Amino acid sequence: MRQMSWSQVFHTSCLVLLVHLLCLEAVPISLDKTKVNQPEDKASEPPPSVDTGLHYDRYLREVIDFLEKDQHFREKLHNTDMEDIKMGKLAKELDFVSHHVRTQLDELKRQEVSRLRTLIKAKQDIEGGNDMAVDHQALLKQFEYLNHMNPHTFEVEDLDRLIKSATNDLENYDKERHEEFKKYEMTKDHERREHLKTLDDEGRKKEEEHYEEMKKKHADHPKVNHPGSQNQFKEVWEEADGLDPEDFDPKTFFKLHDSNGDGFFDEQELEALFTKELEKIYDPTNEEDDMVEMEEERLRMREHVMNEVDTNKDRLVSLEEFLIATKKKEFLEPDSWETLEQNQAYTDEEMREFEEHLTQQEEDLNQKASDLQKQRDELERQQEQLNSQKVELQQAVEHMERLKTQKVEPPPEVHVEGNAIPEPQGEYHPLPLGHQDMSQNHPGMKQDNHLQNQIPHNTQDLSQPRLQDLPPGHQAVP
Repeated sequence: MRQMSWSQVFHTSCLVLLVHLLCLEAVPISLDKTKVNQPEDKASEPPPSVDTGLHYDRYLREVIDFLEKDQHFREKLHNTDMEDIKMGKLAKELDFVSHHVRTQLDELKRQEVSRLRTLIKAKQDIEGGNDMAVDHQALLKQFEYLNHMNPHTFEVEDLDRLIKSATNDLENYDKERHEEFKKYEMTKDHERREHLKTLDDEGRKKEEEHYEEMKKKHADHPKVNHPGSQNQFKEVWEEADGLDPEDFDPKTFFKLHDSNGDGFFDEQELEALFTKELEKIYDPTNEEDDMVEMEEERLRMREHVMNEVDTNKDRLVSLEEFLIATKKKEFLEPDSWETLEQNQAYTDEEMREFEEHLTQQEEDLNQKASDLQKQRDELERQQEQLNSQKVELQQAVEHMERLKTQKVEPPPEVHVEGNAIPEPQGEYHPLPLGHQDMSQNHPGMKQDNHLQNQIPHNTQDLSQPRLQDLPPGHQAVP
């Protein structure tokens, strides 16, 4: 699929695609060969694919490609009124499509359902709901262009839903484009005003003068022809086609600019006719010219011509509709065309509401930033706590390891038999000369051998008076 720029409109409806891809047997229009030089024959190539801008564009296009292969469906399309298509009568013809095509459509639908489920899962992952159960059936309800209750086969209801959804979505596409452009213009003006606030008086004055100068330069351009008028088409006939304006012929003009030869002007073919007019106003090398505004101007021109010429509102201009329009007064004697600089895209009230919305957004963002900073500070505090606890725990472990390595083995147990006196384990201090331990001769002083083993040798019985504490001349009685 070729890549299109922002300037090109991608809102060709499902009905337009059906006509483009299926109605390829339009009767050729005869050309006056005395007036138009015939181009050299070139190998026939299929018309370039045009993206509709829908999120399900690929699915829509592939369904049409498969239906094109069925001869019965193609014939029914030629004999079905546009209103009948919108009412779903064409969708009922799906029951008569060949089994091979139906099988391909079944597989195509299964792939699309799988794609949507993948998108739902990816969205859930981004939003942080990895642990939550996903109700795919409930979430698939938001995709109205297919029957989610039957994810396996492509039925009449699927084709009917696809046509109606595409028609409805694309009817709102231009409206959304205009809203986006309005926001773009208001944002640009808001940023200019905010920039002025940052300047001193002299700088602000220079900036304002420069701004007014650029506006004046942009408005200074040749007269713009009314889109879809005789003067406008004659200018294309002369400058783009290289033909004499006196020989202008609407039928020949239509044939020359029906680039895919399907017998209709689609929206892209119409927009191509306005290039010469837009070049009078916009030059990408000029500072004062905004190319986004140029594309909005192109959209305005195309919408105007469609409203004037497309009488059956199928978003296509047939040869018959075109020829009828060339006989109207609006075609022969049009009013002047007011360009964008003469029609501000927004009102003062809309600008005020827009700036209030921006202020509220800024406050919300600041509040979120403040909340996030508080959460960050709290997390850092908790991290410091955890680090401190970790250090204390590590120190405790190291201390226990040191105690374990420094632990002294206890002395070996001593067994005493009979009246044997165990060897003292500590330091031995003999009694002074003349003093002897009377415990062996005094029955009250005898101690149990077992207790003697439990009491350290150098521990003295506090119930007995110490010899050194007796008065002079007194001796211990044996």
